[in-house]
Amino acid sequence: MVNKVTMQQIADHLGVSKFAVSKALSGKPGGVSPETRDKIVSVATQLGYFVNKQTKTAAKRNKPVSINTNTRDTVILLVPKVRFQTRDSYFWGRIIDGITEELADRDIGALVVTEHFKDNFSNLINPSGVLGIIGVGFIASKMLLEIRNLGIPFVLVDHEDPLIPSDVLFMNNVECTRRVTNYLIGCGHSKLQFVGNTRYARSFIDRYTGYRTMMEEHGLALNQEEGLLSFEGENRSEITEALEAIVKELINEQRLPTAFVCANDSIAICMMTVLGKLSVQVPEQCSVTGFDNIQDAEWAKPTLSTVNVQKEALGRRAVEMLLRRLEHPDNLQEKVLLAGEFIIRESTALPKGG
Repeated sequence: MVNKVTMQQIADHLGVSKFAVSKALSGKPGGVSPETRDKIVSVATQLGYFVNKQTKTAAKRNKPVSINTNTRDTVILLVPKVRFQTRDSYFWGRIIDGITEELADRDIGALVVTEHFKDNFSNLINPSGVLGIIGVGFIASKMLLEIRNLGIPFVLVDHEDPLIPSDVLFMNNVECTRRVTNYLIGCGHSKLQFVGNTRYARSFIDRYTGYRTMMEEHGLALNQEEGLLSFEGENRSEITEALEAIVKELINEQRLPTAFVCANDSIAICMMTVLGKLSVQVPEQCSVTGFDNIQDAEWAKPTLSTVNVQKEALGRRAVEMLLRRLEHPDNLQEKVLLAGEFIIRESTALPKGG
């Protein structure tokens, strides 16, 4: 039998007090600095603390739960207000719609929480009245730790935390972007560029991984413009401004790729705006692809080739995953990847002279 990792062992490993470890692992604010908290949680994860130890609340819940559709339990949709991650967003909003519709079909109540929390999350809810939590997009480790310590089952959509293990649901970002890249290479493109800050989200990293591995399989040099893998922007105006400076330099140095594989549709639309402003024709001189198939992709001029994400289906599948976790609490945690369809529109073509 594996020995349980104790708080004292974690404290000894880091050279801190047991009190500091207790405060950090409680998920509550105060007591230790954010830097120390992150170190303690990281070491606790590495030593297997979360694997071998359950909170009392979690242990009480660790029994099969029969889902009574005649009882209106509540599921919390946790959607922190980060950049475009709001219900008004066509992408995130449709996922939330899928979740709430599936819950309504099962006669389960839903509470959408979108604001930052100044106080403890536990102060805002009654844990005994919460069936589970579905986190949509990025959620800080500190909050996930607090949720875990409350013993509330949770599922994450389009986010995976390296410290707090959970069931997670993603699009198959790697395979979808491999398919897009393979299509462009099949059209004759050999000078391709990925566009998207790879530090922004796990999905962006996975999409870049799919792009990179397909380039390598075809024996094509990456030769990536680093600025297009790290640019910042809170909205389309800022993204367009950041891209314009980089693309202008590529044109001046005669290094413009013949195809841009963009991490999402908003970035792709910004890229097409920049190319048009700089008198580069799409797709005659440069092809552009996106990811997500938001409504603007079909309205863009030219219409955008992109990966269609079944956003409502993603939300509905998250509910199914949460209910499965409630019914089978001892099952291994799952990472589910949903397939996507590449939709070819007007923004892609054979390279000039191809």
